[in-house]
Amino acid sequence: MPLKLYVKIWCPWCVRAQQWLDARGIRYELRDVEKTRPDYDEMIRLSGQRLTPTLVTDSGAVLPDFGPEELEPFLKKHSIAP
Repeated sequence: MPLKLYVKIWCPWCVRAQQWLDARGIRYELRDVEKTRPDYDEMIRLSGQRLTPTLVTDSGAVLPDFGPEELEPFLKKHSIAP
């Protein structure tokens, strides 16, 4: 899977990110950082911060603490499509 989405399930920005990706048919692996401590630690290591949502590509590009408006430019930049 080319994308990992790190979330806190109660986070409204995380919910909107999931809805945006789902509506466009973009597949991702969901990682609940409050459920699994190793996922939280991995997110911090990759992004250098503790905020969600955080999106990581399989090539290691990171979009930390973002709003839905940042998704399209990021995905285009990294040639990710449904």
